[in-house]
Amino acid sequence: MALASRATLRWARLRGFGSAAAAPCPPPRLPAGPVACVRPYSSRDKEKIDMSTYSVESIRNFSIIAHVDHGKSTLADRLLEITGTIAKTDRNKQVLDKLQVERERGITVKAQSASLFYSHEGVNYLLNLIDTPGHVDFSYEVSRSLSACQGVILVVDANEGIQAQTVANFYLAFEAQLAVIPVINKIDLKNADPERVEKQIEKLFDIPADECIRISAKQGTNVERVLQKVIEKIPPPQFNTTDPLKALVFDSTFDHYRGVIANIALFGGEIQKGHKIVSAHTKKRYEVNEVGILTPNEQPMQKLYAGQVGYLIAGMKEVTEAQIGDTLFMHKQPVEPLPGFKSAKPMVFAGMYPVDQSEYNNLKSALERLTLNDSSVSVHRDSSPALGAGWRLGFLGLLHMEVFNQRLEQEYNMSVILTAPTVPYKAILSSAKLIKEYGKEEITIINPAQFPDKLSVSEYLEPTVLGTIITPHKYIGKIIALCQDHRAVQKDMLYIDEHRVMLKYLFPLNEIVLDFYDALKSLSSGYASFDYEDAGYQAADLIKMDILLNGNPVEELATIIHNDKAYATGKFLCERLKDAIPRQLFEIAIQAAVGKKIIARETLKAYRKNVVAKCYGGDITRRMKLLKRQAEGKKLMRKIGNVEVPKDAFIHVLKRQSDK
Repeated sequence: MALASRATLRWARLRGFGSAAAAPCPPPRLPAGPVACVRPYSSRDKEKIDMSTYSVESIRNFSIIAHVDHGKSTLADRLLEITGTIAKTDRNKQVLDKLQVERERGITVKAQSASLFYSHEGVNYLLNLIDTPGHVDFSYEVSRSLSACQGVILVVDANEGIQAQTVANFYLAFEAQLAVIPVINKIDLKNADPERVEKQIEKLFDIPADECIRISAKQGTNVERVLQKVIEKIPPPQFNTTDPLKALVFDSTFDHYRGVIANIALFGGEIQKGHKIVSAHTKKRYEVNEVGILTPNEQPMQKLYAGQVGYLIAGMKEVTEAQIGDTLFMHKQPVEPLPGFKSAKPMVFAGMYPVDQSEYNNLKSALERLTLNDSSVSVHRDSSPALGAGWRLGFLGLLHMEVFNQRLEQEYNMSVILTAPTVPYKAILSSAKLIKEYGKEEITIINPAQFPDKLSVSEYLEPTVLGTIITPHKYIGKIIALCQDHRAVQKDMLYIDEHRVMLKYLFPLNEIVLDFYDALKSLSSGYASFDYEDAGYQAADLIKMDILLNGNPVEELATIIHNDKAYATGKFLCERLKDAIPRQLFEIAIQAAVGKKIIARETLKAYRKNVVAKCYGGDITRRMKLLKRQAEGKKLMRKIGNVEVPKDAFIHVLKRQSDK
């Protein structure tokens, strides 16, 4: 009793009461474990879940795929609420979008997984959900996620209908032979037209209209029907727990304290803490420290079994040890490695340099950790006379590049200089000396500084993509004109219903990489959508254009362009640079040059002090003497002065559409 009363007195004093008698009773000590207001399914204590009770027949692995902003993450929130994985509150908005950049931009960048427990017709099921990005730049995340699934939920907006990325994602799932459940979302919107969308799905994908489920993910209408359909239509994984361990690493992150956390899908066997495992890629041996599932936060478990999806921590300290697509197996029980993933093909290259060279090692460490989490980025060492040591990075698109740069700043506090984005060109060499130097006849050019002279090349090749545009028919004229302006060749045109048209064009990649998407959205009032896929290389008349500031080339702004567009692009770049570079105390000549020939010029006037302000009348020679002395000073300044291009000017300068 004495102990209890002493504790009560101490609590009373802390709360500002004079004595224990005046104090109210201390708050009751809450029992350890899940609290009902946080986890509505508190009756099922997740610490005590035995994963062995979920046989392979009761497991369903599925992804949610859709065009950007069609409601994937909102549907994932409702599924998490219905299954009791998270509490039902008004604050549940994009729960699986954990990155700051995802919250700020309102888009999904990283595929995120979560395990849901759901009871249907008296049987308990384990549903492994993966929420995927919808933008074309992150399609590699989608294809990776599908490798761990047996089915997909294809979400289509009831207002906008089928969009370009809807088509691309459907064919990714179709090629992987996955079960497809069509879901029409946002039926609560005023302009929703689910009947029209059902006809589009039937015409384009050959899925009967009666198989479509109409839902409102925001309001939760009919969402439970989606879960029931997942159980009925998606087949369980065809794996066996008695087989040797075979686990696919389909994603990984780096933790400063625990090392690499690998997301795994078990294709056979079982895994638990203490097991000795081997990586098929590095041949290194590890001891498993922890296994568990994501709910959506990490939840440690005793064991994981075949067909299940979870995470694994095995003391991998180096980021290079957890290769995405790697196969893990039990020590002394080798298995045939899984095929892994087709490596991502970078579409855009840009130089990345630390603002200060003393930050080089810190930036190197940050890049290694971030590329572990985003394996679609390719990294090559590079150096620049102006910017020092750095890297040449390959990205899947311009948005991918911007998001990667933003993540570097937010997650690793790294400030970097990014050079002008370019695409990978090829050159067929005719010079025997160059062929001997490179060891091959055909070379790939990812940096304009490596662009070989026209005299030593028999042919230049540029990358092409097959673009798909879906638009309301009233914008067709403007969009065809835009495509022709970007050197595109029309391949196909199909009316998917009485209001929408699907156009297919062959584009040179460098024509769409910077501003095509913005121009398309602007012309179509935001209604048109765009998606593209690689279509090989074609011959082109290419030249290298340099930008000179006071006669000195700015290596970071050198670009490779088509000869027909040299003058227009050069003039445009000079005009944009004139706006981007701050005025100096001396005049700056901004020039675009092809070889020795200047094709465009702009002059940035100097700041001038009014040196004749103190002259009130008098002889003209006094005035002329002062002006002449000022001109000589400006001339000297121009000789010794350096012009610095602001580091944020590179992408700003290369966007063709001026910011209004």
